[in-house]
Amino acid sequence: MSIDRRRFPARTRSPAGPPLLAVLATGAAALCAVPLVYLTIRVLAGGPAAIERWLLRQRTVELTVTTVALAAAVIVGSLLLGVATAWATTRVRLPAARLWLILGALPLAVPSYVSAFAWVATVPGLNGFWPLVMIMVLACTPYVTLPVAAALRLADQRQSDAARTLGSSAARAFATVSLPQLWPAAAAGALLVGLYTIADFGAPAMLRVPVMTWAVRASYLVSFDRNAAAALALVLVLLALLLTVGELAARRGVVRRRPATNPPRPRPRVVSTTATVVIMVGLGLVATASVALPLAGLVRRLLLAEGVVAALDWQRLAAATVTTLGLGVAGALAATLVALPLAALAARHPSRLAEALQVLVFIGHGLPGIVVGLALVFTTLALVPIAYQSYAALVFAYVVLFLPKSLAASRGALENVSPTLDLVAQTLGRSRRRAFWDITVRLAWPGIAAGALLVMLTVMKELPATLMLRPTGSTTLATTLWDRTAVARYAAATPYAIALVVLAALPAWLLSDRPHREPAGRESVGR
Repeated sequence: MSIDRRRFPARTRSPAGPPLLAVLATGAAALCAVPLVYLTIRVLAGGPAAIERWLLRQRTVELTVTTVALAAAVIVGSLLLGVATAWATTRVRLPAARLWLILGALPLAVPSYVSAFAWVATVPGLNGFWPLVMIMVLACTPYVTLPVAAALRLADQRQSDAARTLGSSAARAFATVSLPQLWPAAAAGALLVGLYTIADFGAPAMLRVPVMTWAVRASYLVSFDRNAAAALALVLVLLALLLTVGELAARRGVVRRRPATNPPRPRPRVVSTTATVVIMVGLGLVATASVALPLAGLVRRLLLAEGVVAALDWQRLAAATVTTLGLGVAGALAATLVALPLAALAARHPSRLAEALQVLVFIGHGLPGIVVGLALVFTTLALVPIAYQSYAALVFAYVVLFLPKSLAASRGALENVSPTLDLVAQTLGRSRRRAFWDITVRLAWPGIAAGALLVMLTVMKELPATLMLRPTGSTTLATTLWDRTAVARYAAATPYAIALVVLAALPAWLLSDRPHREPAGRESVGR
């Protein structure tokens, strides 16, 4: 169907998009600027001389180098493992294919600090940079696997088949034809991996690897020098800015070549028995190292610890579980509602404004939770004292921290819906706004829901901001786990670690199961 665009002269907008949408998107990004405003105030309070003293000392340089090296190693490892896992679970016909998809997403249910805790409990004396890289790669790989698997399911397999018929090998066809189609999804996943890595504190602390988050936390809680900690946090802001700008540049160069119509969904291919066995063994080893071994270590410690089960406060465990689940749902809903205007602006009206707002949002994801927590403590006490240590402030912190996860998923889902469908709906008498909600959002809902599930999963595992902003007397599984490990009560912490993994497994399973529940009619939209 062809659309006569002359019938829509009043709908011609500026490159920034519709004014209301631009205002809503700007407001969403402004929420994420609260920690940056706090950091600016703190850094200016220290003066230029103090800033130079904090940032140029040798220890700061060493911590920055370690943080950059860790992020680079984890990104490379997650890309290699994530792309390989996505290809194996979508392009190869495997026995129990659905099981392998679920196992590929389940590492999201194991927080990095829980995995580190389980590995240290299983292998006493384990510490150092490369063990930390291994644990972080295992924990972060699903951030690459899930979007790349989705891209593979939507990629045009006909181009790769044409390259093969022209004499290209399978590896060359994948590198020259398939990989460019997957690059935007892989870059988005790599961005989340990098931001998660530079902001993580629990796993590096347990494996005794000094990184920038360690220095920020030490400045806040040990030396009580908030100005110095704010200056150190600016290094993380710069790293997050570089990662975000790099991802946007990668998308700008590739997304424009996306086909206008939806190609037929590729079918998994049958490979030799030997190749199938090798692939299954590889996927099994990854699942064992990332999920089975940490869980086995936790269960083993629980069974060997005498009296832990008998002394367990079941009422406290149930209350912490309910609070964790409630905060996860609230954080997911809030982040999704805030992300939608910005995602719509980025997907439907790409511009410098949209890119600038996205950079502002993604920077917040690279900040340690303790920085965001202290920023909101400062803000609530100064502007809204009644909100201090309230669930509202805590959910707001989750929005600032995890909005990029919802934004990335919603943006990609909205980009996959043809704008022509909105125009068709408008020719049938629907307003622009109603057409967007009834057509675009409805078709993009599986991707939007996936972003909400990812936020929910991450909120359940969040630790530093929850420790600082939770209402007095309330506990979550993560905070109770940390309280017990902080005083070396590892056996007492084990039930809460197991409960956290089991609870987080639900949204992880839903994320992996999403391809089987997407409406079949979506494939026919572009026909």
